[in-house]
Amino acid sequence: MADERISPGQVRQVQASDSWQDDADKAERKPLTREQARALMLAKPGVSVWTVVGLQALAGAVIAIAAYGVAGSTAALSALYGCLVVMVPAALFAGGMRAWLVKLQPALALFGFAFGELLKIALTVVLLLLAPRLLSGLSWPAMLAGLVATLQVYWIALVLRGKLRSKTLQS
Repeated sequence: MADERISPGQVRQVQASDSWQDDADKAERKPLTREQARALMLAKPGVSVWTVVGLQALAGAVIAIAAYGVAGSTAALSALYGCLVVMVPAALFAGGMRAWLVKLQPALALFGFAFGELLKIALTVVLLLLAPRLLSGLSWPAMLAGLVATLQVYWIALVLRGKLRSKTLQS
């Protein structure tokens, strides 16, 4: 077959195959038992949204204390406001997810999640636009430092996700 040559008028017959389909898709999967599900949850722990919101509050407090030490009370209030710009929409989104989104059908839940994210972004933008009106003597660098530090908590929560939960389960 290696020396098989096709002349210019010849057509080679090739059989189509379903090579893009995995045999694993055809395998029947059994539901997990209670013990298997618990073992899976222990092996791959998640992060509570309220833990993330709590860590965001802690990060905001640390940045506000640092801003107070560097530039005074106006900078500290600006840094706290930057923290609140991220934390309040995240807390409202988390509360909405727990309260009503879990009761919806999957397709509506996906739409609700996307709509909740849209509202979260809109509230964040509104809070940023209101900052100069709500805080007299707003320190933009301090507010942005609080905002950025609070946003970084999402990464910290991903790093700590297994460590925080495994300590509480072992206790």
